[in-house]
Amino acid sequence: MSDNKLQVYNTLTRKKEIFTPIQPPFVGMYVCGPTVYGDAHLGHARPAITFDIVYRYLLHSGYKVRYVRNITDVGHLENDADEGEDKVGKKARLEKLEPMELVHHYVQGYHRNMAMLNVQSPSIEPFASGHIIEQIEMIKTIIEHGYAYVSNGSVYFDIERYKKDYPYGQLSGRVTEDLLVNTRELDGQSEKKGPSDFALWKKADPVHIMHWPSPWSEGFPGWHIECSAMSKKYLGETFDIHGGGMDLLFPHHECEIAQSMGSSGKQPVRYWLHNNMLTINGQKMGKSLNNFINLDELFQGKHKLLERAYSPMTLRFYILQGHYRNPLDFSNQTLQDAEKAFTKISDAYSLISEMEWQQDVVNPAAEKDLAGFEKECIDAMNDDFNTAIVIATMFKAVSWINQFNTAGKVAVSKTVFDNFKKAYITFYKDVLGLIPEKNQSSGGKDFKEIVDKLIHARDNAKKEKDFKLGDSLRNILMEFGELKDTPQGTTFKYEKKK
Repeated sequence: MSDNKLQVYNTLTRKKEIFTPIQPPFVGMYVCGPTVYGDAHLGHARPAITFDIVYRYLLHSGYKVRYVRNITDVGHLENDADEGEDKVGKKARLEKLEPMELVHHYVQGYHRNMAMLNVQSPSIEPFASGHIIEQIEMIKTIIEHGYAYVSNGSVYFDIERYKKDYPYGQLSGRVTEDLLVNTRELDGQSEKKGPSDFALWKKADPVHIMHWPSPWSEGFPGWHIECSAMSKKYLGETFDIHGGGMDLLFPHHECEIAQSMGSSGKQPVRYWLHNNMLTINGQKMGKSLNNFINLDELFQGKHKLLERAYSPMTLRFYILQGHYRNPLDFSNQTLQDAEKAFTKISDAYSLISEMEWQQDVVNPAAEKDLAGFEKECIDAMNDDFNTAIVIATMFKAVSWINQFNTAGKVAVSKTVFDNFKKAYITFYKDVLGLIPEKNQSSGGKDFKEIVDKLIHARDNAKKEKDFKLGDSLRNILMEFGELKDTPQGTTFKYEKKK
């Protein structure tokens, strides 16, 4: 690890910096997870895959990582400000469900989609509703330090008072004078001393479904306080990496910094990492534009903007083809191009996995290219996790793999071949997290019987609470198609490689 010259782009300083953990080899990483009031969509996929890559590469580099990714199930209001209805509560009311019943349903769907994308589970996945006590205690401390005030049973963070001691807007580059121009007059705005103050605790209206007792009122926490409280609980007052989408940079992450500084007086995070936004056919994704694509719709081809279905690995590969800080545009053409490219990379992976060293005469060009393969991949990942360069490097190696396969011999020395084979497999499978999609016959009685037996075995494993076996069987089935758990039972849809 001492030789690892990993550089990360720190949003806080707006430059690349050598990554130096606070307590090596341990790394603490917190990433903002989903607000679970609807199905997982493309907007969830990009940060999940981005920080899965960060997690994987840190582990590959020898670090011991505690990866915390939260679930927001309370406090995220409709307009992302301090007014309106709770997103989870509103959906639960409309569907006539208990809020936690709704949360469980959408969390299960999110986990299923993440598994299909081969996104690894975090070390800890805390729920906001399970950490109300920690949030109340942090709010108490912020009030004691003079950075928050109580108004009509709600608690607000005092931006102007905070600015006397600490800078506000350092992460986003915004200043409160600019914000005031665009501040809308909202219901309850008069409760605040200043229009840019934000809620730490909200007094619940009588119709509000989710509420808890507090020293100030029967109410619920603001959206921002959950991440400050939970990151502190599991990673300490200052930790290494905080990640999330660029859409969270302001106000959410800016408010996190203010809350943590107001509570402890310490900068909470050393390196802030943000993935860029995505668009659909050049437009911002949104329900009002009818281009809001859920992951299940993408995998099943059931959205009107989709010409056909696209597999989870095609989506993962497409996202990895671009650098995480660059904008990403989805279209049928870009996904189909990614599918073709992924097929070439995967075919080479399958070939090299089975290939044994047989050498007659060493090809100097092949020897040079393949001897430098691992270093090129490491250099790319050390340059702010540049998966696009890793994939380009793998493409250069594909032609050599195909030549070796055609010739029946490997025209490099055994040492170079062994090192290259290990590196190609490692970066494909462990670092990029790709899974080859099998080009099997979908029909046939034998194939169906095997699938049915695997599903039956998985169902039994789940009943017996043998989750390790159940997960293994699920992973095997997902290599051949789409596995979906429904109230009526488990369904399987074969996906033939195009």
